[in-house]
Amino acid sequence: MAVMLCGLLVGGAVAAQMQSLEIVGKTGVHVFTVEIATTDQEREVGLMYRKSLPDGQGMLFDFRPEQQVSMWMKNTYIPLDMIFIRGDGTILRIAENTEPLSTRIIASGGPVAGVLEVSGGTAKKLGIAAGDRVAHPLFKSR
Repeated sequence: MAVMLCGLLVGGAVAAQMQSLEIVGKTGVHVFTVEIATTDQEREVGLMYRKSLPDGQGMLFDFRPEQQVSMWMKNTYIPLDMIFIRGDGTILRIAENTEPLSTRIIASGGPVAGVLEVSGGTAKKLGIAAGDRVAHPLFKSR
């Protein structure tokens, strides 16, 4: 099981694409603009070294095919919510308000196809929960 880092490349390189993603749950539809991390290098660096992450934005890590995933917050300066998403687009679990600069391992808790990182506290504020559905081309509909 590989440890994936959450961050941004030093020097300002950013994940290649920005896309729209929706989370549909009991509290309604929540739309995010996300950077897509698909390469090993993009996934390794993630949101490192960033000083802020605006509301409504995040990073989506593509881990297809589904697999157990472990992340950490090394070199990540802002708290994040890590939303672990199954291949069918359902949220498996959420690690809320992860601790900045920590090397503590944060495990997916089961096989996932993707991880969405948003500003810490976003899931609670919007009522996003395990079982909610994520609409994005990375995930297959049931």
